[in-house]
Amino acid sequence: MERQRSFSVKSTRVLAFIITTISSAIVFFTFFSSSLLKSNSSLYPTPEANFQIDLSPIAAISDSSVSPQASPILISTHFNSPENTSGSSKISVFEQKISGESLVKEVREIANLTSIKVIELPSNNGEDKKTEKRIEECDVTKGKWVYDSDYPLYTNASCPFIDEGFGCQSNGRLDLNYMNWRWEPQDCHAPRFNATKMLEMIRGKRLVFVGDSINRNQWESMLCLLFQAVKDPKRVYETHNRRITKEKGNYSFRFVDYKCTVEFYVTHFLVREGRARIGKKRRETLRIDAMDRTSSRWKGANILVFNTAHWWSHYKTKSGVNYYQEGDLIHPKLDVSTAFKKALQTWSSWVDKNVDPKKTRVFFRSAAPSHFSGGEWNSGGHCREANMPLNQTFKPSYSSKKSIVEDVLKQMRTPVTLLNVSGLSQYRIDAHPSIYGTKPENRRSRAVQDCSHWCLPGVPDTWNHFLYLHLLHKR
Repeated sequence: MERQRSFSVKSTRVLAFIITTISSAIVFFTFFSSSLLKSNSSLYPTPEANFQIDLSPIAAISDSSVSPQASPILISTHFNSPENTSGSSKISVFEQKISGESLVKEVREIANLTSIKVIELPSNNGEDKKTEKRIEECDVTKGKWVYDSDYPLYTNASCPFIDEGFGCQSNGRLDLNYMNWRWEPQDCHAPRFNATKMLEMIRGKRLVFVGDSINRNQWESMLCLLFQAVKDPKRVYETHNRRITKEKGNYSFRFVDYKCTVEFYVTHFLVREGRARIGKKRRETLRIDAMDRTSSRWKGANILVFNTAHWWSHYKTKSGVNYYQEGDLIHPKLDVSTAFKKALQTWSSWVDKNVDPKKTRVFFRSAAPSHFSGGEWNSGGHCREANMPLNQTFKPSYSSKKSIVEDVLKQMRTPVTLLNVSGLSQYRIDAHPSIYGTKPENRRSRAVQDCSHWCLPGVPDTWNHFLYLHLLHKR
């Protein structure tokens, strides 16, 4: 009996010791787990969070043929509440972290192999974010003018190629904000004009502008943009030692270090201006079935930039009376739109016959707008009072000539890229020379203002930026 009691006491003591030990372990483990979770709460999201990667561009796309470096991308993370929070759809914190890290690693590996513009992952609520387009797929003509303190890219003082008609600052214009506006596409990030890269793209080549004085405006802009990347100014010269003026029409500037030329050939209509006997007098006519006499000099160019539009609005071309000629036939009356289309078809036939698409890129720039108020250039039209672009409520008009150009380009065998600058240029009523197209001592009358051409630096720099983007990305 005494032995049995002794055994019971021992069993009770052992049982109490085991219960106490287990209870202590549970309390300790609970306290330790709580402390651990609190200390890690700042490192890991709660199970109710959804890990998402957001990639945004911080630099321009690099074309693989121009630069071997991939576009840098910025990786940021944020957390959104998921749509479904039921237990069956929850993902552990650890699994989310591993998934996110592996995805980031994968994206970085892809970026090393190819140029990436923007990659966005859809959120779990099923609503995709607005995706920014790659520059190759983006319509850069849709956008807005933004003030940029980093502009202009050159000045009247830093570029010796601006002739008197476009050097507004040199001619006394004091409001210089027109230089600081930059076109910003709405659907993509466009890399800024890089003069060194542009010179490398035309190394050993001929870049040729063909057209009227508005194309000379663009050509001078290109010379100024490229000149900023030249270390020795003496290594750029006109091959015939000609000084740029509006009186002389043909120029060729050689950039010695890059073995390239940037040329301009004047032709108001692309087709031939001439004279023919009408009755007893010889009168000016326009041969809409024959190319301009300088066309033989355009052959062999690697990049051709054409335009014609400005002179088609003059009195003779608009009236069309005894002016348009085909062969020996002088049309007594011909509608200007019909004549314009016939002239473009003559030009397009020349391009298809004389241009090798494997060696030459062809561009056609659309019409640039004028901004005369109260009359035309010779009847008191003016634009001097404008010193700001038109606001975004302004809706650019669509030119009938542009639709004719588009129709003709579609019928061509040779690929021709349309540089569509009409709409974005219509906002820039502030950027014309006005009375500052001549030096003060040469102004005969304030009544004659230039609201057709453009001050440099200015709007034509944007046209050349578009040309640069097309060449850079082989659009």
